[in-house]
Amino acid sequence: MLPIPKLINMGMLMLIVLDGPTKLENLQKKFNDYHHSINNFAQMDLKGKTRYPISFVLSYSSLSDRHLHFTMTISSHIEPKNYEQACKFPEWTTAMKKELEALQANKTWYLTKLPNNKVLIDCKWVYKIKYKSNGSMERYKTRLVAKRYTQIEGIDYLDTFSPLAKLTTVRLLLALAATQHWHLHHLDVDNSFLHGDLIEEIYMLPPPCLILPQSNQVCKLTKSLYGLKQASRQWFAKLSFFLISIGFIQSKSDHSLFIKKTNVAFTALFVYVDDVILAENSLANIDEVKQALNKTFKIKDLGELKYFLGLEVARSKHGIYLCQRKYALNILTDSGMLGCKPCHTPLSKDLKLLFNTDAPLYDVESYRRLVGRLLYLTNT
Repeated sequence: MLPIPKLINMGMLMLIVLDGPTKLENLQKKFNDYHHSINNFAQMDLKGKTRYPISFVLSYSSLSDRHLHFTMTISSHIEPKNYEQACKFPEWTTAMKKELEALQANKTWYLTKLPNNKVLIDCKWVYKIKYKSNGSMERYKTRLVAKRYTQIEGIDYLDTFSPLAKLTTVRLLLALAATQHWHLHHLDVDNSFLHGDLIEEIYMLPPPCLILPQSNQVCKLTKSLYGLKQASRQWFAKLSFFLISIGFIQSKSDHSLFIKKTNVAFTALFVYVDDVILAENSLANIDEVKQALNKTFKIKDLGELKYFLGLEVARSKHGIYLCQRKYALNILTDSGMLGCKPCHTPLSKDLKLLFNTDAPLYDVESYRRLVGRLLYLTNT
């Protein structure tokens, strides 16, 4: 049996052949706001089963053709939640193999036996799809992350503080770029945390899909790895030292913002982990900064800024428009509320609820995750 999207496409094709241009126009109107990104087919408005489809409250009619293409592209791909899901797809398997090769080429660890009185930390894979500014897929990005909650303070790590980027700075930078007509470009640093030096003695369980010569071997880390409590600090220290050495000045209000000013050019560089935003009044200077960063750290140039931290960025002659459509749809999909009845307020003022405070929540982690995502959605 064919998947539902293919059945829909075949059905549309048959109707077009039978009824001609008139039917095609009606279909274009009907499927103008069709969501290919809704992977839970039970919630799709097929045969009228969903009483409140998302298309009733969400429309793309005001978007340009170019931005509509980008918007639908970033929503049409699924990012795996764990290794068990990812290993079923060859593109993610290939990406994991490339990441392991990069880790081994960087000499991030070496295999050895676990010494006595040493504690192993676990690890996991995290998956992300990177897009270019035109909406095309740049790459399948996999990241091996250490589970830092098993680290012991004073043994596995010492100092951990690292500057946290402020969303207020992001909004300010975008506002200045809109008013001053600056160029905005998006960069991604390859294996950013692996550039940080690791001085502690840390042993890690071998990651899934790593072939071991001997079954009792573990990984002794020699370089910083994503997820380690000290990893962000070590990477940021190395990056900030490099930026200052080439003439940038670190902002005192937000240490994630670096500024470089000359008689003819102004450059603002904003860092969020391994994502870099460049705001510049000259394309020539942007290329110069890109080349300097690529020579030292090896970067991926994603082109004009379109998608960053869950923010979809649309730019026109009138200014810059920010939207969190994809982020909000992901929250609804993950919480199983994509087809629920919409309302203006989350709770009626006349509704009386009786809570049983004795019984704990059956899934505390998912509740905390949902609250955190909602806070981010409202604060940005």
